[in-house]
Amino acid sequence: MKIDQPASLSPRREAHFSCLPSASQQGHRQQRWTLAVGAMLIAAALAGCSKSEAEQKGPPKSEPKVGVVTLQSQSQQLDASLPGRTRAFMTAEVRPQVSGIIQQRLFTEGALVKQGQQLYQIDAASLKAAEASAAAAVAKAEASQRTLAATARRNAELVKIDAISKQAFDESQAAAAQSASDVAVAKANLETARINLKYSRIEAPIGGRIALSAVTPGALVTANQATALTTIVRLDPMYVDFTQSSTDLMQLKRDLDSGRYQKVEGNKIPVRIQLDDGSDYPHQGKLAFAGVIVNDTTGTLTLRAEVPNPDGMLMPGMYVKALLPTALAPDALLVPQQSVTRDLTGRANVMVVKDGDVVEKRDVELDRAVGAFWLLKTGLKAGERVMVDGFQRIKPGDKVQTVEVDLKAKAERKSQRGEPPVQAAADAPAKK
Repeated sequence: MKIDQPASLSPRREAHFSCLPSASQQGHRQQRWTLAVGAMLIAAALAGCSKSEAEQKGPPKSEPKVGVVTLQSQSQQLDASLPGRTRAFMTAEVRPQVSGIIQQRLFTEGALVKQGQQLYQIDAASLKAAEASAAAAVAKAEASQRTLAATARRNAELVKIDAISKQAFDESQAAAAQSASDVAVAKANLETARINLKYSRIEAPIGGRIALSAVTPGALVTANQATALTTIVRLDPMYVDFTQSSTDLMQLKRDLDSGRYQKVEGNKIPVRIQLDDGSDYPHQGKLAFAGVIVNDTTGTLTLRAEVPNPDGMLMPGMYVKALLPTALAPDALLVPQQSVTRDLTGRANVMVVKDGDVVEKRDVELDRAVGAFWLLKTGLKAGERVMVDGFQRIKPGDKVQTVEVDLKAKAERKSQRGEPPVQAAADAPAKK
């Protein structure tokens, strides 16, 4: 079988195939491309390393900024905050003074009543009859007195001429004197009857706000019964009874005797009231009474303040706090409460920025809270700087940049914005 040989390529097709790269040429070209990409990756890596090193070297780290206050000695009035309860200035339980049936109730429960205002009316029929009977008894006694007095006068003349015996004269004089006494008794009985008739009108013994009525019309009441018909309380002014620990009182006396504190001047000690919700009562009172006997069970002394209550905001039995000045600290050091922390043992300490702006942890002894501050006993002195913020960024021995903080102005701004006041820092150990 004859196999045909392929025809020779045309010149055009030969030229086309001659333009294609050979296998060796393709290999060289791929190698050059790989080298170029590798060089680019190496250059990028070197650039990244140099940038990272530059960032690490960067500008030097600055000291952290912290807020501080500079302590200054000042004259500070010391107030005692004592728990207490409000009491009515006057309280009157209304009871009947005569027996009878209640005919009318003449007041609105819970309303204000005036002294002398009629509250109830008791059926007065029997009382009027008793008054009339007493009046008749007076008339009878007076008539008898006139007769006996005339007889005594006649007998006085007759005894002079021995017309009657001395005994008859004496008896007539005694009868006349007894008749005068009978008249006096009858008049007293009449006055009693009139008083009882008046008592049928039950009136308010004091002015104030009246409570619920315990009886209704038609009820039988008896004179001076145990159950009150109603109660009236006078609420303006009000009393506030509060207690002070005898231990605190003795400590205050020791501080005054030692000269650490000075006595508050003035005869009338002002008393401010704080309500149970923490708000301040708008009217200031005065100390009216200080007890002289310590309760042997509670170890407390009772005090009483008299407080105006024109708008009726205070009611008997409310829990309040009484704030009254107890002494004057002439050279007081006040430390912001937010500056004070406590370690695990309960010791109070603060962060002090010393000369050179180096932080030092300092133990302090506190006396009492004064608003948003602590009154200091020992541990600091005037002119030292105490940190008030930035505690998380530092530890004792660090160097810091200080920014003076005006806590008073800050508190005023917060108050204007309606924000709560600055609270004391948590009693947690300081960062070491």
